[in-house]
Amino acid sequence: MLPKDIGMVIAYAGVNKESVCVDAGTGSGWLAVSLAKICKKVISYEVREEFIKIAETNAKREGVENLEIVNRDIKKGIKEKDIDLVSLDMPESDKVVGKAYKALKAGGFIFGYLPHMEQVKAFVKELNRYKFSDIMVLESIVRDMLVREEGMRPSTKEYGTRDTSFSHRRKRLKAQAKGLKI
Repeated sequence: MLPKDIGMVIAYAGVNKESVCVDAGTGSGWLAVSLAKICKKVISYEVREEFIKIAETNAKREGVENLEIVNRDIKKGIKEKDIDLVSLDMPESDKVVGKAYKALKAGGFIFGYLPHMEQVKAFVKELNRYKFSDIMVLESIVRDMLVREEGMRPSTKEYGTRDTSFSHRRKRLKAQAKGLKI
């Protein structure tokens, strides 16, 4: 996850110093570290040992102490309850929506960071099934610009456009949806 994406998660979820967050698909840990700099507590689930080591190094480098990185598959369940934010940067995020619904407090948010439209469709389908509200699907693009005396235009450098991703923000309804089986 890149800074442009991390900023979107933080801004749209409205996390603050009282927020407790669950993150999954830790990777390098930069989202978890960024959240830990703002939030009360962050628990990050990661299944790959090599990523846990990288994320722990990055957390130590940044001096965050309220980040717990656990070697656990979030698809098997979320132990924490009354969570403000569940962020998912992993394949098959749609398989975690029901578990996130149970873990989120009323008014809490779920974010999916997904690179493919097929993943977006599956994720949105599950979000709708669990009656999340305030549906948003956002594309995040960064484009380098060339600024010269004679004018400004998009850069044609090899990496002129960087990393397109699709983020989803959903808000858990305050009241349980009637007839919804979890």
